[in-house]
Amino acid sequence: MPAHPSSTPGSSGSSARVTALEALERAQWIAFSPFVFQASCALRDHGILLAIEASETGLTLDETAAAVGLPVYGTRVLLEAGLGIGLVSEVEGRYRLTKVGVFLQHDPMTRANMDFTRDVNYAGLAQLGASVATGKPEGLRVFGGWPTVYEGLAQLPDFVRKSWFAFDHYYSDGAFGAALPLVFRDRPRRILDIGGNTGKWATACLRHDPEVQVTLLDLPGQLRNAEQSLGAAGLLDRVHFHTANLLDDASEIPTGFDAIWMSQFLDCFSEPQIVSILRRCVAALGPDARIYILEAFWDCQRFPAASFCLQMTSLYFTAIANGNSQMYRSTTFLACVRAAGLEIERQHDELGLSHTLLVCRRAAS
Repeated sequence: MPAHPSSTPGSSGSSARVTALEALERAQWIAFSPFVFQASCALRDHGILLAIEASETGLTLDETAAAVGLPVYGTRVLLEAGLGIGLVSEVEGRYRLTKVGVFLQHDPMTRANMDFTRDVNYAGLAQLGASVATGKPEGLRVFGGWPTVYEGLAQLPDFVRKSWFAFDHYYSDGAFGAALPLVFRDRPRRILDIGGNTGKWATACLRHDPEVQVTLLDLPGQLRNAEQSLGAAGLLDRVHFHTANLLDDASEIPTGFDAIWMSQFLDCFSEPQIVSILRRCVAALGPDARIYILEAFWDCQRFPAASFCLQMTSLYFTAIANGNSQMYRSTTFLACVRAAGLEIERQHDELGLSHTLLVCRRAAS
């Protein structure tokens, strides 16, 4: 049996149900968690898990080393770590893949999370303590001297950008299909997509409704990426672009839209910044317009593991992204929405993997 913690992560009450021995076991997992992570990446990326899985009878140490072209010593230390982690089992000297190993090798969510952790976060997370103290993304310095990751996103190394976008799109894209009919039931003709990123939501809207017009508002680097992808899709005739940095309180939201859409955008800001952005959205709203906010709230998840993933993702915002935002608890976020002068007309939970859609209107005065 793998020596992993017995209770489920992410649940605030789980610690009360563990024994002292189980608590000590969990503490050791925490102490050695960087080793667990790096060994798991190496077992996956060197093809060791795949080689073992491909053998009907399992592989010996020597057979595994030969199959992946690694020295026996390096293969041995990884396999023995894999036993402790629970990725492989050993019967009569032959290694086999466990269910955990299968998920780690093949599950797309696990791959997106692991690559994001390794490529985007791992080195910079060493500065988490400093970031908590200063309110600045101290870990971002491993990539460059930008004040936030968003200014530097277009300049990050290709493999880092690939893992960043794969993580971002894996979670948001799964909710887009469920969100589309909820947005278009109100028949918007002109949509402002704030934080349009690579244009995924704009593409979905333009393909869903042949008459809708979409304007993307974002930083210059992101808009260039979006223009390239929308151009490749042949959709530029109904798309407009508006450059703005909403961290600047003087930056206004353009008017004349039926709908303002923000997907995984406001979690990139602190609570005062969220209120500031939403107040500017309210100022730009027509009398019948709505604001649609798609976010993942860690306290609105069906499964403790989902809450755990979101709670850990918050540390990326602290150490790497900007130093002052997070994946929010719903009550904290909803307080910002109301403080900005909005009322929630509808709330749709459990969209895609983990998302909530808030449909908001200007609050009655």
